[in-house]
Amino acid sequence: MAQALLGCIADDFTGATDLANMLVRGGMRTVQTIGVPDANIRIDADALVVALKSRTAPAREAVRQSLHALEWLRAQGCRQFFFKYCSTFDSTNKGNIGPVADALLDALKDDFTIACPAFPENGRTIFRGNLFVGDVLLSESGMEAHPLTPMSDPNLVRVLQRQTKSKVGLIRYDTIAKGAEAIRARIEELKEDGVRIAIADALSDSDLYMLGKACRNLPLVTGGSGIALGLPQNFHSADLLVYAGDAADLQEIDGRSIVLAGSTSKATNAQVADWRASKPSFRIDPLALSRGEPVVERAIDFTLKNDETVLIYATSAPDEVKAVQKELGAAKAGRLVEDALASIARGLRDKGGVRKFIVAGGETSGAVVQALNVRSLRIGPQIDPGVPATQSIGRECELPLGLALKSGNFGTVDFFTKALKALDGQTQMSEF
Repeated sequence: MAQALLGCIADDFTGATDLANMLVRGGMRTVQTIGVPDANIRIDADALVVALKSRTAPAREAVRQSLHALEWLRAQGCRQFFFKYCSTFDSTNKGNIGPVADALLDALKDDFTIACPAFPENGRTIFRGNLFVGDVLLSESGMEAHPLTPMSDPNLVRVLQRQTKSKVGLIRYDTIAKGAEAIRARIEELKEDGVRIAIADALSDSDLYMLGKACRNLPLVTGGSGIALGLPQNFHSADLLVYAGDAADLQEIDGRSIVLAGSTSKATNAQVADWRASKPSFRIDPLALSRGEPVVERAIDFTLKNDETVLIYATSAPDEVKAVQKELGAAKAGRLVEDALASIARGLRDKGGVRKFIVAGGETSGAVVQALNVRSLRIGPQIDPGVPATQSIGRECELPLGLALKSGNFGTVDFFTKALKALDGQTQMSEF
């Protein structure tokens, strides 16, 4: 059994599959675990991605989980480590990106890393330290109204500096344009100036490839999934990795499908509206859940009585979300929805033969995979940028499940339809 080369820690479940998708595209056989596996478990893969549910956890808890993941990945023999967070830098002034990055650097006894959440393929770019979503600053993208991690400041140097005691610097686009050696020289300058973490500009995939090349000797890299584009090539160049042309192959899965949406993002709202225009759907009302009404049972019954694939959603317009949060509180409202969708997923698997799950929202995806007792995923082909088809592996699941776990902000308006086709069309693969 070969040792893994790259060990990754992701702060949510959809972000983990997003990252794993990038690594598979680079020819790395990639397995994603749900949480930290037992210490005695060894996995045969080129890259390992540990998916945590730490993005909105208290900073101290996020650090604890991340260090636990690092310890397991180090025991797997990984040579480099990657801390993955959202391409919109979702966090608060108290964390969690800064505290986790600091703790990982301390544990690795290292003194420098970069922070680059850019994902140009999905419209996330960084210019002079400012994060753009499409043509607008992060603070004008809708993320400023996020119920848990509102992002009102687009300048990532400022945002990160508020989260960490480490000095934060910047590697500008004009340095990156000069190539890997110029980037490494800039890193040395920053280190001499006491900088421990540097935001890195990136306007295109070529910038990300160049940053990846420049970071080949860094024990820790942090960022969004985009920067992982350039990491596999470092292992290829060092003759440590043979490109796996079948890295994205998955076996065929029979059974019914379901779409579950808990995200309140603009993208998911549009995807829900597109589905509801012509296909059956059932809305989860958080207020009804809080009153103890049998919403879960009604949703399961509605789904089983339909011959078509059903969308079960809690997605609402921002004004509706605010009204519910005002009455219930943001944490309680979110927890009610996550628990309901997780219970529905488990019920449909057990009672209705559902084996293919499309899930929108990072927190929702985490709740669903835990409810389904999924412990690890094999990563398959890309459905949309940042979203691959995946398949459960391991003895915990009696039969493999097909899953498409989507960050709330990702995917085209017809993503749910495309994901259904992708999960239905998975191709036979051989075991690693």
